[in-house]
This record gives sequence, structure tokens and C-alpha cells, in this order.
Amino acid sequence: MKTKSELPDCPVATTVSLIGSKWKLLILRNLSSRTWRFNELQKSLDGISQKVLTTSLRELEADGIIFRKDYCTNPPKVEYGLTEIGKKLQELLAVMADFGTYYKTVI
Repeated sequence: MKTKSELPDCPVATTVSLIGSKWKLLILRNLSSRTWRFNELQKSLDGISQKVLTTSLRELEADGIIFRKDYCTNPPKVEYGLTEIGKKLQELLAVMADFGTYYKTVI
């Protein structure tokens, strides 16, 4: 997790630095409904590469936004879900979805 000194002074810039990529937002959108396995996430995010998904998940986990649960089985079973910090982002995603819906009605 980043320290306070590593984060921007502006709260909006802090949020953008944590979730500001297209893929991270879509990953969080999916995880807001339930836990997901890696392959499920990859199949649901059309166009994302394995490398980008892996990197995004690692960054979100390192920032304390998602958790990774490894069941230590063979074949491997790993699930991803939202932490309490990540669940707080659901409000932001809902507002973004509302705006997207509104915008589509006015253009």
C-alpha cells in the first residue's frame, strides 16, 4: 500500500492514481457484484490481455482495494474480491454509471 507521502495532495488525483485506468474501473465494476476467478474476469473484459489483467490485479491488491484468495489447490484456484476500502468505491462507480446513462440521453 502506498504511504500518504507517496500520494498526491489533491484527493481527486489520489483517486485517479489508484483506479484511473480503463481496465481497473471495469475490474472493480465486476468485483462489486461478487468474487471472480482470473479466467472469468479475463473473459468478461473483452480486449484485456493476460499481462494487463495480472498487472492491474496486483496493483489493486497492493493498494488494498481488492483481495486475492489462493485456495492452494491443484489445479490452482484463486478468487478476487473487494476489500472494505474497495467496497467504498461502489458509490463512485454508481455515480459514474448514472452519469454515463444521463450522458447517453442528452447527446
